Amino acid sequence: MSEHFTVESNDGDARAATLETRRGPVRTPVFMPVGTQATVKAMTPAELESLGAQIILGNTYHLHVRPGEKLIARLGGLHRFMAWNRPILTDSGGYQVFSLAKLRKITPEGVRFQNHLDGSPTFIGPETSMEIQRDLGSDIVMLFDECPPHPCSHADADKSLDLTLAWAKRCRAWWDAQPAEGRPLVFGIVQGSSHADLREKSARALVDIGFDGYAVGGVSVGEPEPEMFAAVENSVPFLPKTHPRYAMGLGTPPQILEMIARGVDMFDCVLPTRLARNGTAFTAGGTLNLKNAPFAEDTSPIEEGCECYACQNFTRAYLRHLVKAEEILGLRLLSIHNLHFYLGLARQAREHILAGSFQEFRRRFVAGYKTRSDTP
Repeated sequence: MSEHFTVESNDGDARAATLETRRGPVRTPVFMPVGTQATVKAMTPAELESLGAQIILGNTYHLHVRPGEKLIARLGGLHRFMAWNRPILTDSGGYQVFSLAKLRKITPEGVRFQNHLDGSPTFIGPETSMEIQRDLGSDIVMLFDECPPHPCSHADADKSLDLTLAWAKRCRAWWDAQPAEGRPLVFGIVQGSSHADLREKSARALVDIGFDGYAVGGVSVGEPEPEMFAAVENSVPFLPKTHPRYAMGLGTPPQILEMIARGVDMFDCVLPTRLARNGTAFTAGGTLNLKNAPFAEDTSPIEEGCECYACQNFTRAYLRHLVKAEEILGLRLLSIHNLHFYLGLARQAREHILAGSFQEFRRRFVAGYKTRSDTP
């Protein structure tokens, strides 16, 4: 049993649970807004709290290269630095091993980067990543891993996985040497690309090492959606039911519900704020591109019945005007709406799991959601 995670209800493989962190409980399923550089883009912490955000993300690599974790520690830690007093999960920097492939060299010791800001040499290894996350004051620490690209041959994926598992042992050993009091939760990351046997190998090995929670990584890196689902399906059965499961970097609203149905508890994704900056809003019927001409005289809100600040006060016509005029308020209002939508979707999923009606809720939502709906 996990002393940090309590499952309250199941509906099929979907579950409603509570994850205890040192800065309070997190009710799952949960969507975690992405605050890569100590900010969820365009949002104040007070706004995030008003939307019901329970936990947000920071990024080890980006905060290491600017402004630096030692500076943040001197200023009271990441929570005080950004005025956020609820839990923070920090990505380990492993994703940047993938995304900055042209600027790095991988060795058994770790990864040497050319800093993407000024080209200066930067090194992050398992122990370095753990130290950075400690100095930031993270409440949930992610292991330093290698995220292989897609497609990836079985041989290359196996080699990458062996490196990730070696790093996992070093991360675990580093935390085991730290004082136990006030220690954050430490999550392992399942890798293995699209290869079912490697996903199983990874999950079993991480469970043997022992972590407070387990993430499924290496998804949403360019693979088709069926492969994304398969990566989760090939990982979850080998992870303990007593611990939280986290699908990293996912996804669209239907994908999140499908992952919840497969037993995943935690999610993060940049889509709500990234698409907001492009003039796109999420609704239960799909996305709306508010740049399009049919919205020019549309006096309805983004979504009827939505209780977010944007929908309660402004029309699609006004939001389109702001987007077309490149006014900052437009992307802020769309970010508020999109985050409200994502956070609300996770809350609804939890309520339906507790009520035993999740499967029907998921079926209706996925059937009614379109990839894009550009007209009123």
